[in-house]
Amino acid sequence: MRLDKYLKTARLIKRRTVANEACDAGRVLVNNKAARASYDVKVGDVIEIAIGTHPIRVEVVNINEYAKKEEAVLMYKQV
Repeated sequence: MRLDKYLKTARLIKRRTVANEACDAGRVLVNNKAARASYDVKVGDVIEIAIGTHPIRVEVVNINEYAKKEEAVLMYKQV
């Protein structure tokens, strides 16, 4: 799954276009490297998002194409 779609589906970022812009601006790191929106997310990847006052750092646990609000929290764990 693309990184921008994962961020939106997991509800880490509200809109896919915002996720895409954050990736283009270099505010999203995957495994401590700047990642493009087209990056293919894999289980075990560590994603760091630097938007707002404090960065968010999560590890990918599960990948779902479609996730309800309750299931979205199960797609990652805080690191």
